[in-house]
Amino acid sequence: MISLEKAAQRGVPSLVWGPGQARRLTLMRQFAPLQDARVLVDGCGVGTYVEALQAFTPEVYGLDIEEAYLREAQARGIRLLVMAAAEALPYSDNTFDVVLSHEVIEHVADDRRAVAEMVRVLRPGGRILLFCPNRWFPFETHGHYWRGRYHFGNTPLINYLPDPLRRRLAPHVRTYSGRALRRLFAGLPVRILYHTRIFPAFDRIERRYPGIGRLFRRLADFLEGTPLNRLGLSHFMVVEKVKHGSHS
Repeated sequence: MISLEKAAQRGVPSLVWGPGQARRLTLMRQFAPLQDARVLVDGCGVGTYVEALQAFTPEVYGLDIEEAYLREAQARGIRLLVMAAAEALPYSDNTFDVVLSHEVIEHVADDRRAVAEMVRVLRPGGRILLFCPNRWFPFETHGHYWRGRYHFGNTPLINYLPDPLRRRLAPHVRTYSGRALRRLFAGLPVRILYHTRIFPAFDRIERRYPGIGRLFRRLADFLEGTPLNRLGLSHFMVVEKVKHGSHS
């Protein structure tokens, strides 16, 4: 059980595998060679994506700052886990072929430093697969604070408020415009290979109302191929490390 306090600080990690997770894994496979790769799941939670990626390679490392999450991952038989902050990864330079950051950087204390650390531990030619919240999604999915109390759940339109107001209601989590996300990588030895926004998979709706859920999913698939994907739930960005002096 995830406490409300923990949900406010860290979000809720992926606890079960469903169509939404499977769809994101398909995206990862399209843009990164996972077979026999050395992979870091940076912010692995209880290990859901670590388990999924082990189908392609035995060298999947999981890192998280929350000891309780790692204990649960270990109880599920997951190994190669370490407790550390994303801003200080305990790995040598040029260690990994792939780094997955799945809905994590919005929670770290220093997102710019966390991104620099991902780049540092990635080998040249390796790729970062980054998912994070889109500023223009109509709902804040991490809940909000009101009069000092945290309220869990989706809250409409908070993300559209000016920054000072948004920070008062949602000081515990960031969202990113495309420009802000790209700024995190400015000056680092990388190039951005791909960037889009993706919509929810509507898993919960489909479980309760299969017909409506499938209709929403088809609509979302269509919108992702249009300029309206700017309203998507999450950014998906693929970043490749290059040699110093050749980045863009």
